[in-house]
Amino acid sequence: MILIQPLTFKVKIVTFDFSKEKLSHLTYRLYASLFLAMASASSFAQTATDAQVGANAAATAAEPVSNPYGLGALWETSDSITKIVLLLLLIMSMGSWYVIISKFFQNRKFNAQSSQTNEEFWKGKSIKEGASLLDETSPYRFIAESGSHAVQTHVGMKKNIPLNDWLEMNIQSAVDRIQNQTQSGLSFLATVGSTSPFVGLFGTVWGIYHALTAIGISGQASIDKVAGPVGEALIMTAIGLAVAIPAVLGYNWLAKANKAVMDDVREFSEELNGVLVGSSGSAA
Repeated sequence: MILIQPLTFKVKIVTFDFSKEKLSHLTYRLYASLFLAMASASSFAQTATDAQVGANAAATAAEPVSNPYGLGALWETSDSITKIVLLLLLIMSMGSWYVIISKFFQNRKFNAQSSQTNEEFWKGKSIKEGASLLDETSPYRFIAESGSHAVQTHVGMKKNIPLNDWLEMNIQSAVDRIQNQTQSGLSFLATVGSTSPFVGLFGTVWGIYHALTAIGISGQASIDKVAGPVGEALIMTAIGLAVAIPAVLGYNWLAKANKAVMDDVREFSEELNGVLVGSSGSAA
């Protein structure tokens, strides 16, 4: 016989207290949770936005900034007339600096050769021997050899010329050749110094003409239509002055330096002429 025992179930009834105070507390906690979630999302979005702005700023900074009114833009946008003017000013500037630098070293060399002449030349027993003690490129050696050669060539019909006059003619001719050598390049500096401002002025006038043309085509005098041509005009003026000023200063400095060099050369030539005339040419 099978006995079946009845099953018993215990049910626990859970009751919820929906009193007014409990409900307010739950609502407050819900709003607080929503507020914190929204604040977190906003902070994350702001961080992402800041990162994107920083990346864009870095990319912008990395990109080269082109100047529409610089020298590069002037060359790219200018016409053939403006380019010819720029090339002409460039050639003038390069030529001026070449003359100034080369003449600077030439004058230094002349001064060193002058000191060598005063120390070495007069130690020789004759003009020819004294000249051999000097550098081959020395202007003082050239004058001494000219005087010695004049004595040797005073033959034939040239004997009808007094020896004093013949020596003076030959030595003075040698001095004139040296002076021409020292004066070479000064005419170029004078030309550049006097004409380059006007070449730059021509570029200025041409740039203003472009500005007026741009205004007439656009029908309005806006800054973007005028700034380019006017900037081009001002740059041409500045370049012209930058070429002229060094040329003028270099010309004045070289004129003074050449005068000092030629004073030494003339003093030596007079002494040489006196020695040859006093010895009747035997010192040659």
